[in-house]
Parts: sequence; C-alpha cells; structure tokens
Amino acid sequence: MSELALHTDPDCLFCKIVAGKIPSRMVYQDDELYAFHDIHPWAPVHFLLIPKQHIASMAQLTDAHAAMMGRMMVLVPKLALLEGCNPYPAGGFRMLSNTGAEGGQEVHHLHIHVMGGPRPWLRG
Repeated sequence: MSELALHTDPDCLFCKIVAGKIPSRMVYQDDELYAFHDIHPWAPVHFLLIPKQHIASMAQLTDAHAAMMGRMMVLVPKLALLEGCNPYPAGGFRMLSNTGAEGGQEVHHLHIHVMGGPRPWLRG
C-alpha cells in the first residue's frame, strides 16, 4: 500500500468504520477497499463500497486513483451478485455516488452505493 493510501481522517465516519471504531456489517475488504451494508437500506440489496484511504469525494480524485477506481468498478458486479442481486440483463443493480452538497453527499468520504433486488424499492 502506498503512503497516499494510508491517509485517514480521525473525524470521518467511514474512516472510523474502516478502523473498527464503529461497527458495520462487512460485505468485503482487501488492503485498499471496504464494503459494508447500508444502515438505512433503500433496496433489498444496499451496500456501500469505499476506499480505505480518505478521499473526500469524486471531485478529489486524481490520475493516481485511476487503478483503485477501476478495481472498484470491476468489484461492484461481483459483490452485487454475491449479496443477492439478480443477474444481468433481467436483474441488475444501481450504482450511485453523491458528490458535494448539491449532489446530496452527506458523508464526505468517497463512497459508492450499490442497490438492487426486486422492485419496488423504498427509495431510488
């Protein structure tokens, strides 16, 4: 893991979850990514995928994050199926990443919501 990947924010909710200071229902983890169930799910399947490194939002991504973001995009469909989403094309899932105040971001740590399962959903 690079020096950049070690950065965390001690006041960040998601950094605290990664550090084990706040409990979560883990879906997946490796040396740079962590996935966990949303505490207020909108759909039958609803989890978040985050980098362990503190990155405030999509707006702060640089070229140095390209490989990590690529890994996240490749991992999402695999985790979605493991968590109970039905296969494409009849099934599927939605990915959402709110960015900034006008984008509806509430936790300022980059995260991707992955939602799926039979409709109707609570939200989305």
